[in-house]
Amino acid sequence: MTKRVHLKISDVASATEQLTHVPNGDLMPLPADWPEKDWVVLNPKVKEQYAAILDDTSILPIPRPKTPEEEKALVDKFLSGMTKLFDEHDNWTCLAQLVTTMDHCAKCNTCSEACHVYEASGQNELYRPTYRTEIFRRIYKKYVKKEMLSGWRNGDIDLNWQTVARLGELAYRCNLCRRCAQTCPIGADNGLVAREIRKIFSQEMGITTPELHDKGSMLQMKVGSSTSMNPVVVKDNIEFIDEDFSETTGVTVKTPWDVEGADILLIHNAGEILSWPDNIAAFSIIFEAAGLSWTLSSEIAGYDSINYGVFYDDVQCARTAILHAQAAKKLGVKKIVLGECGHAHKALTVIADRILPAELNIPRESCFPILRDIVFSGKIKFDPSRNDFPVTLHDPCNTTRLMGIIKPQRDIVHKLCPQFREMTPHGPHNYCCGGGSGFAIMGRNNIPDWRYKVAGRKKIQQILNAFSDCRGPEHKKYVCAPCSNCKGQIRDMIDYYQLRERESLIYAGLVELIVNAMVDVKPGFIKWEEE
Repeated sequence: MTKRVHLKISDVASATEQLTHVPNGDLMPLPADWPEKDWVVLNPKVKEQYAAILDDTSILPIPRPKTPEEEKALVDKFLSGMTKLFDEHDNWTCLAQLVTTMDHCAKCNTCSEACHVYEASGQNELYRPTYRTEIFRRIYKKYVKKEMLSGWRNGDIDLNWQTVARLGELAYRCNLCRRCAQTCPIGADNGLVAREIRKIFSQEMGITTPELHDKGSMLQMKVGSSTSMNPVVVKDNIEFIDEDFSETTGVTVKTPWDVEGADILLIHNAGEILSWPDNIAAFSIIFEAAGLSWTLSSEIAGYDSINYGVFYDDVQCARTAILHAQAAKKLGVKKIVLGECGHAHKALTVIADRILPAELNIPRESCFPILRDIVFSGKIKFDPSRNDFPVTLHDPCNTTRLMGIIKPQRDIVHKLCPQFREMTPHGPHNYCCGGGSGFAIMGRNNIPDWRYKVAGRKKIQQILNAFSDCRGPEHKKYVCAPCSNCKGQIRDMIDYYQLRERESLIYAGLVELIVNAMVDVKPGFIKWEEE
């Protein structure tokens, strides 16, 4: 392995052009001895324009300061944002947990052992969860709490523009999966710290990633969806899906729109409509077969559960959550049900509980318990032999670790998939797909290299290990990933590692498995060949 310089906390302020390097030889080995592709070299123009001074890639476009005045302004804005972060009037949603993390850390590094990014990078010190947090903690205690830190191990930190820029980039080397918080014996939450640093850059400094902000939450509030689909376009797309799958399944698919007084407002991640229309059709087939009273909404954002603000900005998160709740209130539905999207679950349930006013606090539920009840209700006849191929289940972080929704989807696959096998570990102890916190939609610069080689590496290892008894292209294998962002990441990694060709490996959601086993649907709902 390449010899790596051991980083100290104080090195974050160094004037070096790049703080660390992640050579292929240092990466965590995969089960198969596959040759590693070289990193795509970061465009020199990006380094010239932005503060790309952390590692081999650049995610957060931080303008590189050109004068001492610009350097000082960068630091001052950061400190201003940090001060507000610890003010209960400016940041009441997660303040208690943030303060706990700042005041209590035993330096045991249990979190490091739990972090897939740290492990996949070959235990590069920069990606240790406590590295970022300790820098943030020292700045907080010195500049916000005004404490004397002269006795701190590794010395003090020079708070200069390099420190600030690297902290911003470090916040985007974390999937926000919060596996570190789950394993911490004290309850410190390094994932929360990463997210709050992102918030400083967005809300105070005006620095965001274009995928999450300009092309994400801002576009959604303006047009109706981060996919650019306005209400007319989305209705046309759904109508086409209905017609197409009515023909291929032999079942009449008719998605209801804007039904006032329906029991359920179902909100999909609109990315499914464009990339995985079979998921949309499957929900319609299942809900209609079960005789549910349900509808979609054509209100702005009412048909797109995406809420990218949850990854980087409280204001954007609140604005989007309110649009979702307003769509439900206008129709007078009894509850909102979220489709297969992990971060949408988090945004509109756990986070929205702290945001929505009383008049918009409409009941919100996950689709998974409802799907479980339908499958076991006896209303639909199933033939599990249609799903008689190896199946493993990916657990989206925000539905399992955060919300504890673990058993319903397992009950379904145990009933309908004779060759189901678990990943190790699974359930609340799962590893992130590597696309969490917004990475799955990022393709700028050489960000995909980071997603495939580092952030997603542990998930690829899990998938391959789950199918260790049926490796090779002669065995068709199915990864059930009931989350739109997770599917996007797993799709891209399957392509990158050529797993469709090498392993006959495909991916899709949970509802596709349900419909594939329905006796009243023509066989072959799940397609094994790319069309």
